[in-house]
Amino acid sequence: MRCPYCGSLDDKVIESRTMANGETIRRRRECNACSYRFTSYERIVEKPFKVIKRDGTRQPFDREKLSKGIERALEKRSVGTAAIENLVNEIEDAAIMSSITTREISTENLGELVLKQLYKLDKVAYIRFASAYKHFETLEEFLTEIKNTEKNNNE
Repeated sequence: MRCPYCGSLDDKVIESRTMANGETIRRRRECNACSYRFTSYERIVEKPFKVIKRDGTRQPFDREKLSKGIERALEKRSVGTAAIENLVNEIEDAAIMSSITTREISTENLGELVLKQLYKLDKVAYIRFASAYKHFETLEEFLTEIKNTEKNNNE
């Protein structure tokens, strides 16, 4: 680390402390050339997790947007806020783990993760989310999805 007083690159660490719940390290340093003491801070800088939209654009992953979509699907259903929070956590974790090398996930893959989790939790919410996600435009599309849900439920 360059000494702010003399510009030398030769220093030693005198003391290190973990700060901010382990996300930052504070280091007291001493320049070996002029004995000036200074402080440096280190923290991990992660590559942001991105969502690839259908038109090919990339946006930062927005947990709040995911949560609102799930809450909308579960509106007036008997599912508690703790269950919704757990569901959002599971989906976010699965999304990040499925794309750990690229740090990107397509909206299609993210939507499929949401549908899979909603199917396990609440079939009505699943149909609501599927209708928006799959862009249902006719009654037949709704009925087909409901029949598929019933068929999969009986298996």
